[in-house]
Amino acid sequence: MSKYLTFRLGEEVYGIDILCVQEIRSYEAPTRLAHAPEFIRGVIHLRGAIVPVIDLRMKLRCARADCGEFTVVIVLKVEGMLLGAVVDAVADVVALADDAIKPAPRFQGAVDTAFIRGIAPAEAGMLIVVDIASLLSPSEIGLLQQLEQEPPQEAAGPR
Repeated sequence: MSKYLTFRLGEEVYGIDILCVQEIRSYEAPTRLAHAPEFIRGVIHLRGAIVPVIDLRMKLRCARADCGEFTVVIVLKVEGMLLGAVVDAVADVVALADDAIKPAPRFQGAVDTAFIRGIAPAEAGMLIVVDIASLLSPSEIGLLQQLEQEPPQEAAGPR
């Protein structure tokens, strides 16, 4: 049995290994970074650390949505770094037997399912179990690691 934090993006329910989750925070607008890829919302300051924040809706090519009262940032430990992930709402923590998670269907190159660990039946339909490290390319992880190490530059202007 493994435990997964479940969250919503639109009507879909996703799950992520609870061992990756550091904390869940209410949404606060991150500091935007110029020229960052669209799925990177910016960075937040978290107890002395600069934490990059990604929008999972954008990364997963879901319909764009405004942040609402249930929008949260899930702070994750990925590839040795902290990463914030914006989701519509956190649902629950569920325990799943490994054999309850079935492989994701393959669509012969039309749909990238490399980040999907599997799919499991859930009360409200299907639970898509995500491997967050596989969702990001090596170059994206490198960019996020760089953002984590470098604080955002203050805008230079007249004093």
